[in-house]
This record gives sequence, C-alpha cells and structure tokens, in this order.
Amino acid sequence: MRRSRLVVFVSSLLLAVGAALTGAATAQASSLAATGGYAALGDSYSSGMGAGSYISSSGDCKRSTKAYPYLWATAHSPSTFDFTACSGARTGDVLSGQLGPLSSATGLVSITVGGNDAGFADVMTTCVTQSDSACISRINTARAYVDSTLPGKLDSVYSAIRSKAPNAHVVVLGYPRFYKLGTTCLGLSEAKRKAINDASDHLNTAIAKRAANHGFTFGDVRPAFTGHEICSGDSWLHSVNWLNIGESYHPKAPGQSGGYLPVLNAND
Repeated sequence: MRRSRLVVFVSSLLLAVGAALTGAATAQASSLAATGGYAALGDSYSSGMGAGSYISSSGDCKRSTKAYPYLWATAHSPSTFDFTACSGARTGDVLSGQLGPLSSATGLVSITVGGNDAGFADVMTTCVTQSDSACISRINTARAYVDSTLPGKLDSVYSAIRSKAPNAHVVVLGYPRFYKLGTTCLGLSEAKRKAINDASDHLNTAIAKRAANHGFTFGDVRPAFTGHEICSGDSWLHSVNWLNIGESYHPKAPGQSGGYLPVLNAND
C-alpha cells in the first residue's frame, strides 16, 4: 500500500515538474518573441492579400495593416518587425528575397508557404471554370506534387530559416478549409468543394510533418475557421471576386484577426 502511494506521489511530482518546465519554456519563447525581433515571411496568407488596407510601399506584395503579422507586432511591440511576406510567393521566393532580416537576434518567425508551389491559383481557376472531372484531375496533380516535390522545397526553406535565425521560435501556419459542406451554395458543386477541402487537408499534413521534423511549431488554423468557410453564411474567406480576382479565396480582415492571429498568439 505504501509502495503504491509512493509511486502515485512520485508520478504526480514528475508530472507537475514536467508541466512547470513546459510552461517555463513556453513563457520563455513568448518573452523572446516579444523582446527580440519578429520576422513575418511567406505568401499572400501572411502578407494579408484580401484583407484590404495595403501598405503602399509594398506594391504587388499586398502587405496589409490588417494582416496577422502586423496585428501581432502592433500588440507586442517587438524590438524589430520585418514584414517580408509577399503575395504570390513560393518557397524559392522566400529563399531568394525574404530571409535578409533574419539574425541571431530574431526571436520569432512566422511563415505560410507551399500553396503556390502546389499550384493553388491554377487549381482554383480550373475548379471554377471547368467540370468536376477536370477539377479533380487538377487537384490530383497538385496532391502528387505535394507528396513528391514539396517536402524537399519546404526542407530548404526551414533549414535556411534555422541557419539564419538560430535562436528564433518558428511558427509555421497552415491553410484553412475553404468550403462548408452539406449546405446549399451557389457556385461550385459539392464534389468540387469536398475535393478542394481534402486537398487543403493533404497540404496541411505535409507542411505540419516537415515543420515538426525541423523542430518548428505548426499552427493549424482550420479549427479557427470552422463555421466561417465559404457557404457558411459568415465567411472569413473571399469566394470568387471577379472585380478583384487576386483576392479570391483569401482571408478577409476577420479571417486574419479572428483566424490567423489567435493561432499565432497561442503558439508564439
């Protein structure tokens, strides 16, 4: 009986110590992010394309003051804030043009990248303008690319980030599911909507695996966007915008502040 109580006591003590250490590590990462520099890298989901209020000097990169990196920096006042994310960026663009500000003083790095490499824009164009079979065929091509080629490209980006910012906490954010299923919705068929959602899940799984292999944190935004997909009646995402085609399928301002920002806050 005494031995059983001792085992329980020791187990409880170890769990308490583990929780304390985990909490301390999280607090240390958050403190480092707040006092060190913050660099926001990646594609249009990080630049804020679709959210409006674009910074004029950012040009075609469409960096927005309503994007989650800008909102985070405003709230936390990091020692430096380098906002290099750019609409349309692929992994190669991150490597060639976005890593300059990183250094040993960088405390936090956030990034979304991989969707453009996988042909996101072409997938959505095909699915909007062509048949179910053409849409699904194009999605299958993108999925094959995600399986065969994207992991190596992500590895190159993540390795470069760690090399240039050895002390940074790196948060790799994913992409939302785009459509609410099982509801009446004008536009794409249910088959197309489901295939697009499944492709997003497939991409997120690949990104999360590569991020974990590099010791980075994966920020899954899908739970935050649940109930706010296209066809939900309260969408945080643009559907097809024929007047501004570039904003199509990108988060609106509420998607940045209510979807992406809380996920970064939870993982910084």
